[in-house]
Amino acid sequence: MTPVKESSDSLRPHLALIAVQVLFGSWPVLGKVVLRSMSPSSLVSLRLTGAALAFTLLQRKLTPLFKMPVRDILLLALCSMLGVVGNQFLYVKGLSLTTAINSALLSTTIPVFTLFVSILFRHDRLSLRRLFGILLAAGGVVYLVNPAHADISMQTTAGNMLLVSNSLLYAIYIVISKSLFERYGALNVITWIFLVGSLVTIPVGIYSLRKENIGAVTAGVWLMIAVIIIFPTVVAYYLNGWALTKVPPSTVAIYIYLQPLVAFGFAPLLLGEAFNSRTIIAALLIFAGVAVVTKRGRSRAIQEISEHPDALAH
Repeated sequence: MTPVKESSDSLRPHLALIAVQVLFGSWPVLGKVVLRSMSPSSLVSLRLTGAALAFTLLQRKLTPLFKMPVRDILLLALCSMLGVVGNQFLYVKGLSLTTAINSALLSTTIPVFTLFVSILFRHDRLSLRRLFGILLAAGGVVYLVNPAHADISMQTTAGNMLLVSNSLLYAIYIVISKSLFERYGALNVITWIFLVGSLVTIPVGIYSLRKENIGAVTAGVWLMIAVIIIFPTVVAYYLNGWALTKVPPSTVAIYIYLQPLVAFGFAPLLLGEAFNSRTIIAALLIFAGVAVVTKRGRSRAIQEISEHPDALAH
């Protein structure tokens, strides 16, 4: 492999992960528009069921699912419950019981949880450099949202606990799904994950939508729902799964710290808000933390690839 080709291949997962965070970061903004017209349960059900249908149309060949060992089918079902169903419903419910600032602060626990779960599964090794990078990026997020404005009253305790639980579930999903993505391919696995998840979300959606005033939902809102299904769900989950076949779980998780910056980036466009020095300083801390975690020496990389040819580690 030529140096140019090697550099391009190693860069692609990181570009994909940046795109994932831009797409995921747009989801709360788009979701707020839709939530003016329907309940969180209805929106989550439409999002996940619509994504399952879209992935099925893209994949078309579902028979490999029935040829998987029972152990992998059970692991697939667990990934679906953790990374799609549980993750989405806990997040939306938790957000409804706490503040957006608390949500941004608590999201900093995902890469930390992911690192330690990944170490337990031997996908990652604990190092001061990696831990420092995660804490540096987390500090940037904390500084960005300003903890002084966080609400730690008893009224938000339930929501905060749900968001922490959501973070832990998503961290476990990132780690345990890696082997499935590597063995069966990103499109295969993510399609099956959403199909399994739809077994839960379809009944919930039917029950929830029966209570909605569907006739009052405008064409613009339905278009927004379609955008949510295609971009922050189908494209983002696929790219995230593909990146997991190329880099360790801790690297995938560290990019989550870019999401608050994406949200703040939308603010001037949608809300007329201006950037300030806090945003710039936070951005520098977050990007520095991401750089520290993802930096990898060439000699160490070659050694890791020779030992584990199916995955890149650092």
